[in-house]
Amino acid sequence: MAPVAQSGAPRSPSPWRPLRNSIFRNLLVTNLISDIGTFMQAIGAAWLMTSLTSNPLYIALIQTATALPFFLLALPAGSIGDIFDRRKLIFGTETWMFGIAIVLTVVTFAGAMTPWLLLLLTLGLSIGDAVESPTWRAIFPELVNKEELPAALALNGIEFNLARAIGPGLGGFVVAAVGVGAAFAFNALSFLGVIAVIAKWRRPARTSSLPVETFRGATSAGIRYVRYSPGIRRLLLRSAVLIFFTSSFWALLPVAAKSISKSPITYGFLLGFFGLGAVLGAMVLQRTRSRLSSETLLSIATAIFSAVILSLALLRSPAILCSLMLIGGASWTAIMSLFNIMVQELAPDWVRARVLAVYLFVFQGSVAVSSTLWGYVALHTNVHLTLVYAGIGTGACLLLAPLFKLPNTNLDLSSWNHWAQPAMIQEPAPDQGPVLVILIYVIDPAKAQEFLVQIHKYERVRRRDGATSWGVFSDTETPDTYLESFKVDSWAEHERQHDRFTVADREIEKQVLSYAIKPVEVKHYIYAQVSPRP
Repeated sequence: MAPVAQSGAPRSPSPWRPLRNSIFRNLLVTNLISDIGTFMQAIGAAWLMTSLTSNPLYIALIQTATALPFFLLALPAGSIGDIFDRRKLIFGTETWMFGIAIVLTVVTFAGAMTPWLLLLLTLGLSIGDAVESPTWRAIFPELVNKEELPAALALNGIEFNLARAIGPGLGGFVVAAVGVGAAFAFNALSFLGVIAVIAKWRRPARTSSLPVETFRGATSAGIRYVRYSPGIRRLLLRSAVLIFFTSSFWALLPVAAKSISKSPITYGFLLGFFGLGAVLGAMVLQRTRSRLSSETLLSIATAIFSAVILSLALLRSPAILCSLMLIGGASWTAIMSLFNIMVQELAPDWVRARVLAVYLFVFQGSVAVSSTLWGYVALHTNVHLTLVYAGIGTGACLLLAPLFKLPNTNLDLSSWNHWAQPAMIQEPAPDQGPVLVILIYVIDPAKAQEFLVQIHKYERVRRRDGATSWGVFSDTETPDTYLESFKVDSWAEHERQHDRFTVADREIEKQVLSYAIKPVEVKHYIYAQVSPRP
């Protein structure tokens, strides 16, 4: 199960305070066991594939099978996570993964495994994880109080990296001592703890005066929000390019490890030291973030990880590589935590699961494409030369910093619905529409150009929150009068648009209204349907 992003500056006096919450504590412990099982399964699958075939493309496709469902299902999964009961969704996906893991175990013990069947079952496990992941990341604000949330997210990050430290090494020992089937069996049993905790969780019912969004509408709203959020787009670009090159590490590490030692223990130790470094990095990350800017920290971590990939390509000593894995794990934690923290801080509550889904879509899409590509390059050259190329590419990502700067995340994204309810003869039905909203501004003619510059900034907010079209027009008869218009699909969507306006948007609205010399007049129009003849 993917980690929930850690928070930025700590707000809680004690980082252990969320552990007082029994549901959070039990879920954290059972998820630690489940994540250990997941890493053991990953070790077993990668090592089993090297036993079934020597083709590096097949081995790299294990990473592709793991990432591809996130690329294909992340967007609908995010919409589902914001629409339906999150507890039931997690319970269902955990049960699905438990069933797939049982099949994987039985087939392996029966000696009937083939490369394509292994890929198919790995894909099945990843489908469950992909559907669950946006919802899993979005439930933490429901488990703990707001002031405890940063510490809860940090604890979850430590849990995941602790599993990364324990799981691969334990998986390597189990595979070497007992066999791959035992690692798969442990993974199957590890789902039961999470299933039990989620089954006991009594999630409070969520009530709203607005009708539930449709699947299509929710998906469109999530994509639209990202499209008109420049900061999120820059963050997605930076993460996609960097992950494209760093995925070579995960795709080709099993092959590189086997070239060093024929024992799976070496592979497990490399990942184990990497996970230990990730835990240590997570423990000092908060203090480091308080001293360095996000851009500086990301640049340092990127440079270090580039050096680690090059070391994996050029060095053959397991002891030296394990030492370097410690540093690599810490730098990887810094990279992933920064991206995960920032994407959560840039998304308000109403669309968080969908924005996280878009992030996963881009992230895992980059992993799926690049893993296949790096496997193909390794097939036609060799693994070590391919890692050299990838390491140089990772270092070249530093050139993106001046062109696509990381966005500012010090924004208050809480809802600020300050508009008065419009006077109406009859309340429209929620699905009536489209709705045309007209705002009439009377502006000082001397400041008309300044007004136009500011109101065009408003376009991004209107479209981001639901407008399908937007425009500003000048009155040909009255030079000081301007008309802003935008269209929304339905009356319910327009009401949601009010709830989606944030405190951070107030400054843009304040600038626009500062040019008005009269109160702004607002009109609402609903598309007039022709009544059917009797």
